[in-house]
Amino acid sequence: MTPPLRAGLTAPQWGALAHAVRETYMEVFPSPSIEQRLAVLEPGSWVAVTCSPTKGVGPTLELCARLAARGFRLVPHVAARMVRDRAHLGEILRRITDLGIDSIFVPGGDAPRPLGSYSRALELLRDIADHDHRLLHVGVAAHPEGHPAADGETLMRELLAKQAYANYLVTQMCFDAAKLIGWLREVRARGITLAAWLGLPGVFDRSALLAASLRIGVGASLRQLRHRGGVIGRLLGPRSYRPDALLYGIAPTLGDATLGVAGFHLFCFNAVAQSEDWRRRFIAGCQSQRTGAAP
Repeated sequence: MTPPLRAGLTAPQWGALAHAVRETYMEVFPSPSIEQRLAVLEPGSWVAVTCSPTKGVGPTLELCARLAARGFRLVPHVAARMVRDRAHLGEILRRITDLGIDSIFVPGGDAPRPLGSYSRALELLRDIADHDHRLLHVGVAAHPEGHPAADGETLMRELLAKQAYANYLVTQMCFDAAKLIGWLREVRARGITLAAWLGLPGVFDRSALLAASLRIGVGASLRQLRHRGGVIGRLLGPRSYRPDALLYGIAPTLGDATLGVAGFHLFCFNAVAQSEDWRRRFIAGCQSQRTGAAP
């Protein structure tokens, strides 16, 4: 797969895009087959492990323990609504420290009711800061297209408050490059300086992608693009979706230091081999295009 020349990028832009995709890390969820699926990744790869709204933090940390033993670098998700209290939080942080993990991601979580005393990520972040830990990287969720439970201004205020306890953000999936870039400019104008990892949809069966996107609240850009193109099936292709076009739209901004894009967070929904094959081919294509592009 070679990216089409119609993307119109310069050689430095192709190079920046190749680098950003090379730095991409995958998000997976605990499942019986996930350890075998991760075998296709290079040794030492970063992997984020989600926290189930029904099974809690336990399976996340158990999977992280097994993956750490295999040399992966891990980012466990610790959802606020899945933590009972300060004592439970202390246990979680001790387990993470014992595994040699120095990065976590703290979302609010999708559970309809909190397991204990934490209902928002900000509440948990404040208590994490009060604990003795060795974490170097603490990430928080960001929502370029909003969230069903909060309006845009509330989300912006929350993100600004979280900045005191975190050093990077990860956006939910967004399929509209212009909307994503516009949101980035807005958060920077509001004083949010957290390094930004952009949530990138992986390679999916079309119907599965649409169902997942609508479920996690990122349907707005899909509907917007459907209106532009007429038929969403035409946008995504007859059988599967690849994020190539989205990346071409983002590429010109990767060199803009004011936007603070650190890289991409790939939502692969455990389709690890398929997404990794795409990633390697995409990087090779970018490098090929860089050679023949204008300086």
